[in-house]
Amino acid sequence: MRQTLASLLLSAACLAYPLNQTEHISHLSTPDLTVSNEPDGHDHCAVRNFTHRQILQAENNSVYVGQNHGGVACEVEICSHIGAVVIEDGGNAADAIVASTLCVGVIGMHHSGIGGGGFVLVRDAHGKYDFIDFRETAPAASFEDMFVNSSKSTTEGGLAVAVPGELRGLSTLHERHGRLSWRRLITPAANLARYGFPVTPELHQAINRTIDQVGHNIFLDDPSWAVDFAPNGILLQAGDTMTRQRLADTLEAVAQNGTDAFYTGSRANSLIAAVQSEGGIITSEDLANYSVKIRSPATIDYRGYKIFGGTAPSSGVVTLNVMEAIENFDDMGTPSAINQSTHRLDEAIRFGYGLRALEGDPDYILDTPKLERYMISDEMKATNCKRIGAKSQDSHAYNPQSYDSPDKPGTSGLVSADSSGMTVSLTTTLNRFFGSLVIVPDTGVILNNQMDDFSTPGKSNSFGYIPSPANFIRPGKRPLSSVCPIIVETADRKPYFVTAGAGGSRIITTTIQQLWNVLDRNMTAAEALKDHRLHDQLVPEEVVFEYGYNNSTVEYLAQTGHKVRWVPPILSAQHSIRFLENGLEAAAEPRQKSSGAAVV
Repeated sequence: MRQTLASLLLSAACLAYPLNQTEHISHLSTPDLTVSNEPDGHDHCAVRNFTHRQILQAENNSVYVGQNHGGVACEVEICSHIGAVVIEDGGNAADAIVASTLCVGVIGMHHSGIGGGGFVLVRDAHGKYDFIDFRETAPAASFEDMFVNSSKSTTEGGLAVAVPGELRGLSTLHERHGRLSWRRLITPAANLARYGFPVTPELHQAINRTIDQVGHNIFLDDPSWAVDFAPNGILLQAGDTMTRQRLADTLEAVAQNGTDAFYTGSRANSLIAAVQSEGGIITSEDLANYSVKIRSPATIDYRGYKIFGGTAPSSGVVTLNVMEAIENFDDMGTPSAINQSTHRLDEAIRFGYGLRALEGDPDYILDTPKLERYMISDEMKATNCKRIGAKSQDSHAYNPQSYDSPDKPGTSGLVSADSSGMTVSLTTTLNRFFGSLVIVPDTGVILNNQMDDFSTPGKSNSFGYIPSPANFIRPGKRPLSSVCPIIVETADRKPYFVTAGAGGSRIITTTIQQLWNVLDRNMTAAEALKDHRLHDQLVPEEVVFEYGYNNSTVEYLAQTGHKVRWVPPILSAQHSIRFLENGLEAAAEPRQKSSGAAVV
């Protein structure tokens, strides 16, 4: 069975109360559907035909609307739409991103969901900032060398699972900044899980890659997975309708009873049983005691703008460090200097990744705040100016300790903004595709494998780089993350640009390039996303370029000593919103077929 957009909107936008109808506009064609109370007790709600709303998929990449109320951009078109509905119904950007994030977790469950965690950077209507860290934590029974000389995997099974933080993070965001009811924000995602959604091309690809990775079809062979992925004994394909009834029950319980319905009681017990049956060590105390961290963001001045980013254990300060380094060069936005500018950008990135290897959870690595202040200091900026020369250098120059900077895929980034100036950048993740490959049979929750983001003593990577002690496992510790939510203000403290990325270690380089493109090269948000990308994380010692990157620039970097390699245009996924004089530009990732941006 394949769903039309109209039937998808019926199941997704339906709320626990009737919806007002409005007129139809272009980009979204749906019939008038009325509320019907079904015998099962669930409201099958009307979907409005929308005035003032525009929804575009990623082929068109962006939406411009003047005098609007707000916008959302994320990896699933319908999830951006759900966030836009929230704003139109009187919610704000924080409400919108809560609803959209839960929606993405239902549809994009291969790399996000309530079994994971993340970070969110919030600018409120008055220009004050919160950085909410809902990163997963190591269980209390964890220890530094638990994976040394162990047959247990850091990527699969119960021992790979860290304590999930997403629901506590979203609840904290809602409590501190939201306007609408908690139930109102959860219901659309619960209804999607209950009544169905199309399998996206990205989900279908992730399923096939996971089957290849594990060597058998777990989605068909394991009953706990098959109930969702192969309900009739046949694996669902792209475009087929998937339901997640167990997850719908879980979300409805959380909507009714708050996050304690997940972190305590029968559902918590089911999670613990699932993890421990696969060799894990999470306990009821680990779940009940999980708490988010409210941190202060870091900020720099950059060519008349102020850039705000998350602090450790996120990688926002690495991003700011690189931007400060390239601010030393006045011609970074000059078209005729693009070859040299790209070389300088990559050199700055390499030095930034070298510093990243020294960071860790600031609650455990107490020197981290001091290190981060140094990373964005005038002294460091001047040092980087001297270090970035005409040629690339040996990797030891960037990373004298030879610490590993691991490459991890996954994650989902979302952005939202409203007419008050509230601006939100959020990234959530399970880490690798389908996390630990542990699903809770009773709840349908797919669990992360975030323990793999810690470093393990004595385990060098394939290039000979050693693990960083700052990122060793400790009970309750949060592993280092590549996530780097960013918000940019103008010199007079008005919001200008917000971006969020997905793609593991590629998030940092992609975010940096969005800032470079928008702030230096005067691109729109959509143009910046469409532009071809490079990636260099120091380990391995190479810079990769997407097919289509300027040949002369790649040749120039090769001549200056960079080891270059071409790759398909799938390095990362990014979403952005840019404030205009009379409205917003919301832009979706053109590399993802299912991405979409919505404004109201």
